[in-house]
Amino acid sequence: MPKLRLPKLFAALAAVLFLSACKAEVLAPTGDIAAQKRDLLLISTGLMLIIIIPVMVMICWFAWRYRASNTAAVYKPNWSHSTKLELMIWAIPLLIIVCLGALTWVGTHLLDPYRPLARISEDRPLDPQQEPLQVEVVALDWKWLFIYPQYGVAAVNQLPVPVDRPIQFTLTSSSVMNAFYIPHMAGMIYAMPGMQTTLHGVFNQEGTFQGLASHYSGAGFSGMRFKAVATDAEGFDAWVAEARAGNRALDRAAYLELERPSENVKPETFASVEPLLFARVVNMCVEEGKICMAEMMMLDAQGGTGLAGTVNMSALIYDKYERRGTREPVFGWEPFKVLGFCSTEELEQMLAAKPASANATAVVSGPLRGHGMPQPVEPFGGQPDRYITLVQPSSGSAPQL
Repeated sequence: MPKLRLPKLFAALAAVLFLSACKAEVLAPTGDIAAQKRDLLLISTGLMLIIIIPVMVMICWFAWRYRASNTAAVYKPNWSHSTKLELMIWAIPLLIIVCLGALTWVGTHLLDPYRPLARISEDRPLDPQQEPLQVEVVALDWKWLFIYPQYGVAAVNQLPVPVDRPIQFTLTSSSVMNAFYIPHMAGMIYAMPGMQTTLHGVFNQEGTFQGLASHYSGAGFSGMRFKAVATDAEGFDAWVAEARAGNRALDRAAYLELERPSENVKPETFASVEPLLFARVVNMCVEEGKICMAEMMMLDAQGGTGLAGTVNMSALIYDKYERRGTREPVFGWEPFKVLGFCSTEELEQMLAAKPASANATAVVSGPLRGHGMPQPVEPFGGQPDRYITLVQPSSGSAPQL
């Protein structure tokens, strides 16, 4: 009977592994960027195992070799130094650290999420004439909104994309910081309110893949998932046509309703999207009459609005604290909003400024020269810095706000 305990123990451990139901998505990607990240992970792990495995083996060997019952082991209480041993102990780890450092530096720069793709796959270069698919992503409570500005449609909790076509994601959030992650396609990147981040990726195989929020964001976090559906070009065009055939429009009023917290939301599409809606989300001025962040920064850069600005406020009914059911007065007042100063034409000109990154050409993968490498540009053009909001500057004003 005691002889059967070991097989039973192994059988129980195997059952636990099967019950875990884990999928090796990170190690079996279907996109080139994710594949490069996997290779970086595996190579780095292999380099570290060059040290880890011998150390673990030597720990076991020393414990067995110099056990109390082994009287044949040589005992040298006065031994203190060995040049050969010291050289091996320090030289090998130093070489591995140098290799890891070089590999990590090069890999992280080549896989910078702001860096446009240089190839479609390992054996297929990027066609300079191929236009990337632009997807504007808004992290809501608790769902994902995807806007396709090139096609004028939008979707909630579903992301249809064509295979072998570069995808440029532009991300922001409506209330709290979140994290956008499709393990099969690319790495994770944060989405933050009032800010804009960029991620480039591509799918090389057709299929349906899991997308999720990898940063805890509240009660409905567990249901904040979506399906990324990679199809051929014809399949994607058919989905766009089907979405356009619907009768729902995503205007500012519809967005404010969609923004309200809800859990486990089923996928839905919008046949049309109000122009500049994403720019208003980034600038936190979707509400009618509310001043945009870019406009406020422009006024601040010009010296502010003086005494007139202190009374330029209106009651804010649709407030994030109120819609979450936790009214939070500001200094004892009811929630308020600052009204805009710009005319409608000026505001449209400011928000319609196209990101310079949308027309960026692919960056050659090498050579890398540290700070000499081209840096990402901010969404509204200008100097190559990662500023989020930039208005059209007036003559003599600062080019970045």
